[in-house]
Parts: sequence; structure tokens; C-alpha cells
Amino acid sequence: MDIEDLRTFVEVADAGGVTSAALRLGISKSMVSRRLVRLEAELGVQLLARSTRGASLTEAGATFRDYAARVSAEIDVARETILPTGELRGRLRVAAPLSFGPTHFAQVLAQMARRHPHLQIQTCYSDRFVDLIAEGYDCAIRVGTLQDSNLIARRVGPLYGNFVASPDYIKAHGSPETPDELVAHQALMQGTETWQVMDGDKVITVRPQGRFKADNGAALAAAAAAGLGIAALPDDLIKDYLDSGELVPVMKRHPPPPAGIYVVRPPGQHPTRKVRVLTEMLIECFDHGPALPKTAYP
Repeated sequence: MDIEDLRTFVEVADAGGVTSAALRLGISKSMVSRRLVRLEAELGVQLLARSTRGASLTEAGATFRDYAARVSAEIDVARETILPTGELRGRLRVAAPLSFGPTHFAQVLAQMARRHPHLQIQTCYSDRFVDLIAEGYDCAIRVGTLQDSNLIARRVGPLYGNFVASPDYIKAHGSPETPDELVAHQALMQGTETWQVMDGDKVITVRPQGRFKADNGAALAAAAAAGLGIAALPDDLIKDYLDSGELVPVMKRHPPPPAGIYVVRPPGQHPTRKVRVLTEMLIECFDHGPALPKTAYP
């Protein structure tokens, strides 16, 4: 039984169709179909019910999927074990945020590809929430607050930020000094979220209100510079705005608490060596201080 046939079947089962699986695997749809037909012929059972809307698991396919996934994972571990020290092969699929990914994480991923010429790296840069398991990713790099989930997270570095607004906004509406004053202002947010504010050594949660929302930090920084309200953003994202004077810090006595950069992966006993190597490279690049609490700004 060919391991690539097993791996392809698992991808089709998880992706819900041949087209999506082909994109994940980086191969043609015809090759995916050939592998599936070959596997079903060898097993003597139908694993997938195909239709114009995709592919769904048969009863036999649902049972076989978990076994196939475990075998594929064990083969990956075995391959890593016998490879020469430091050598990585295969494919690594990573989800990274669009706001920080191209400017902060792309160089690390490129360096990883350079060090390991037999490794295929596929990165999706998007500020949407990526379902690692459903979409077949090995791991994700995430910043800010981690939501409760069954994913396994490793902190790789701190992230600092500020509340900011434009001089024109402050001139028209004033500059908030306390958390109570902050909630009376127009907030620029990624969604319906809470903000966290430092009050000495304590962290206070506030619920801001605002009419402008975006799922991208750069878009919120531009909106703040246009005078639409107050934003809570990472320092690296607003540095040029602060240098030019288009944005100025507010709430200096009550800044956002330090946030974090994390590598998250699907649950499992051990991370693959590919994920471990990426995590170590990110720690080397970003972790220059003590561990910080998992509190954050958008």
C-alpha cells in the first residue's frame, strides 16, 4: 500500500473534495483521483462518495480515515528519525497573519527553506482565522490573545503595543486618560472584542465601542491616521506613523499589556521536527525577554 495514496486519501477526506486536496498537496486533480482509485481498488471498498459538490466519506471511509492518518503520521516520524541530523524533507504548511507575516515572519520561513533545500514550505498569509485541522495546516503563527481551543501553543516572543490616535482626533474629541474615559471614545477594532488596559500591575478589561472595524491591523492604523478614532496596535505596525507625527500615543498611564507571538499546532503527542525547527528559529529571532502573560490587543 503506497503511503502517498494514504496521505492523499486523508487530505481529500479532510478537505471535502478532490480540488481542495489537490491545492493542499500541490499536485493535479487527476493525480489525486488516480491515487484514490488505486487505493480503493487495493482495499476492495469504496472510501469516498463523489458528487459534483465534492466528496464525502462512506462508512468504510470514515473508519479507514483515522487509521490512514495515524499511519501517515507514524511514517513521517520514522522518516525524520532516520534522516541525517538536521536534514528536513517533505512539506510544511504554515498559516501566518497578513498584518505581520510578510514583514516579520517571511524572512524566517525563507531562511528555513534555504537551510533545508529538500523541504517544501507553503505559507498562507491571511488575517482570517484559519482552521488548522480542517484546512490541513501543520501549524500557524499567531499574535495577540489565544482563544481557548484544543490546539497546542508555544510562545516564541513578546509583542508590545500602544493606544494611538491622530492629532486631529485628539483636537476634536480630547485625549482619554483613564479606562472609563477610553470607552466613551470611538474605537477602531478588528471585531466585537474587549480591550485590556494596565492599571499598575493589574489588567483591566474594557468594552470599547466604534463604527469602524477591519480584520487587518494596517487598515486600522490607516483609519486612526485619518482621524476616525483610537486604535490599540503593535508598535512595529505604527512606528512610521509615530515617527511622522500622524499618530500619537494616548492612555500613556494605562497602556495595553504586553502580548505574545505563538506557534500553534493541532493536538498530538509530539510536534514534527519541521514544526520544532520553525519554532526554534522564531524563538531565536523574536524572544529577547522573559515570558509574558497571554494578554493582548487586537
